[in-house]
Order: sequence, then C-alpha cells, then structure tokens
Amino acid sequence: MRLLKGEPAKRAVRKLAQRGADVDLKVTRTVQRIIRDVRAKGDNALRKYSEKLDSLPRGAKFEVPQPELHESLDRISPELRNALDEAAANIRKFCEWQMPAEWRKQIAPGVEVGQIVRPINSVGCYAPGGRYPLPSSVLMTVIPAQVAGVKNIAVCSPRPALETLAAAALLGVETFYRVGGAQAIAALAYGTKSIARVDKIVGPGNAYVTAAKKSVAFDCAIDMLAGPTEIVYLAEDGNPAFIASDLVAQAEHDPQTLALFITANAELADAVAVEATSQARNITIAAASLKKNGLALLASSHTEALEWANAVGAEHISVSRGDASAITSGASVFVGPWAAQSLGDYCAGPNHVLPTGNVARYRGGLSVLDCVKIMTVQEVTRAGLERIGPTAITLAEAEGLKAHAESVRIRLNAPIATGADHARA
Repeated sequence: MRLLKGEPAKRAVRKLAQRGADVDLKVTRTVQRIIRDVRAKGDNALRKYSEKLDSLPRGAKFEVPQPELHESLDRISPELRNALDEAAANIRKFCEWQMPAEWRKQIAPGVEVGQIVRPINSVGCYAPGGRYPLPSSVLMTVIPAQVAGVKNIAVCSPRPALETLAAAALLGVETFYRVGGAQAIAALAYGTKSIARVDKIVGPGNAYVTAAKKSVAFDCAIDMLAGPTEIVYLAEDGNPAFIASDLVAQAEHDPQTLALFITANAELADAVAVEATSQARNITIAAASLKKNGLALLASSHTEALEWANAVGAEHISVSRGDASAITSGASVFVGPWAAQSLGDYCAGPNHVLPTGNVARYRGGLSVLDCVKIMTVQEVTRAGLERIGPTAITLAEAEGLKAHAESVRIRLNAPIATGADHARA
C-alpha cells in the first residue's frame, strides 16, 4: 500500500474523480457475440455457452428443481441457517422502511395530484458463482423485489453452491436457473424457450456480466454497472488495525479493488499502510489488490481530506459521526469505528449491491425503489379546469401546439351541466 502526499496525492484524486464504469473493449466484443447468439438461437446457444464456460453438465436442465432447492436448506449447518434468517430479516425490514408512499394532495382548488406505486412485473436477480459462493447476493437482490411486490422473480447463478441454493430456498424463490455470465443476462433480457424474459435485471457480476448488462440496457432495464469493489476510509484518528481490516476485507473481493485511506494525520497514514500490508500478507487476492490499487492519501487538512473523499465517490465509505453529514458522494456510508464494512456486506440491512466508477455521485445502491414504478396521477374538476386551463392554453400556443390548446379549450367551452354534475365532473 503506497503513501502519497502533496501534488502526487492531488493528481491521484483528480484521476480517480474522472474514472467511470469502463468495460474492456475485448470483453465487450465477446459479450456482444454471446448476446447475438442467445437472441438468435435461444436455448441451444445458452446451453453451448453454459457447458463451455460454466461447466453445466451435458443434458442438465437449466432450472433447479424445487425439491433440490428445499433439500439444500436442510443440508446447511444450523449456524448458517440462523445467520441467513437474521440477515434476511434485517434486509427485509430495511426494504419495508424504504418503500415509497402513495399520496394525493390538492395543488390548486379542483386540481388533485399525487403518486401511485406499483411493482415491476418481473425481475431477474443475478448471483455470482465464481471466486466465492455469494448467498448474501441472493438475499440482497431477491428481498427488495419481494418487498416491492414483484410477481415474477427469477435467480440466475452459474454452478450454484449449496449455500446459494439454500438462501434462495429460505426466501421461497420458485425459479432458479443454474446459468451465468453474459449468456444468462442475454436470456433474461430477451427470453428463450426455457427462460422467461424479465423487465429488469439486478445484481453484481464479473466483467462479462457487467458488459452484458450494459449491452442490453436499452432493451431491458438494469440496476447499475458495478465493477470491482471500492473502499474509502476517511479518519483523523482511530485504531489502525480497525481501519486496515476494512481495507483488507474489501480488497479480498478482487485483485482490482480500489482501497483508499484518506487522512491529514501523517502518523496514522503510516500506521494504517503498514498494518494493511501486514494483515493482507496471507490473503493472496487482498495482497495483490493493495499492492496495485491500495493508497494512503495524506491531505494538508481535514477539509481537503473531506473534499477528496467526496470527489472519489466510492462504493463504500467509512467516516466518523462528525463527518457523516458532510459526505455527499458515497454509495454506502459506514459511521464510527464499530461499523465494520463487512456488516453492510451481509446483515446490517442496507444493500450491498452498490455502484462503482464514481457513479455514487448520482445514485446509491440497489433498493426497493429499483423494483417499483412511481406513477403520477392528476384528477381535475370542472372548477379546477377553469382555474388552470387558461395557463395550459397559453403555454401550448406559445409552443405552437394548437391541438394541445384545443383539448383544453373544448372542455372550457362545453356547457355546464347541473350543479351536482358540475361538482362531479
């Protein structure tokens, strides 16, 4: 983990602030070929790529039978079952708190407006099945959809581990496909004989999954593009071991993880850099990540450190309670020394499916809001029309849209019925 200060640190921050959700051109070309094949050949192409890339047994069905899902829940340890139960309960409660409310209000006499909330009809949840089994990703993607009221929820995961299947069974998932990669994204986006098309795809994945989500985004809604993990830890004091442990924990995800410690305390910067290197020495992926992308950035003041943290807009950011209100860009914020970032990865309640590439400057993580539609509504009486109609006519005529103006004028010129009809109209 390198220590940068002065102009080199400022240059690093400027570069990081300009990063985006880049997808490798070679990966994109490969993904686009897979998507074309799946769109054109359906199950045949899906099977070809699943057998070649994800070791799907020849002739195996894509969908996991319900008995196999239920059996998986019986085969895990009681400790894991309890952990999944508690994590699921916290995530569900958080999603329930997130649900937007419906409302109607009178914006002017005779003019009532509001919003109505409806679930998306179908959601495809992607759970990675590569380097590590990620049952937590099943919880994080399925539960928001369930709380939102989504009727049709499908999970895709390549080579699903027992733990991943158990998490799905725990939630009552009825449709689970043992397919992954770009071919799974294509199947969810466009449909095949075996896999129904969905309205939205959510969940994290590798570079091929991310590129595939980007490629289908104009045909099927997606949540976000999520690349390699990112962490910023901002502090002027604290336990170096605590700080380093969060940096190493996130670096463990991927050799490309971006791990930053930002401070104006030179002594603490040195201590954290040394401690992080020490803690990662026996964790191959974390050690490689910290060597390549691990930085301790020494600012000239705490004000500058805060500015840097917000400019980077990281996926995860840890801060003191006093700094929490000053954070404007960070997908998931962890406050205080006891808020280990791993708690957010698993069981605190907020979602761990988070944007990277400085996307946090304009959106947060996956939530129940990704699984609903907020539809606006307006109800107008005759009196309300008489009040606001002339405004609409004036604006329509200013834009040269005669029919727009006439649609209001024809109503205003209609004869007024009885008083009772006038009140209802």
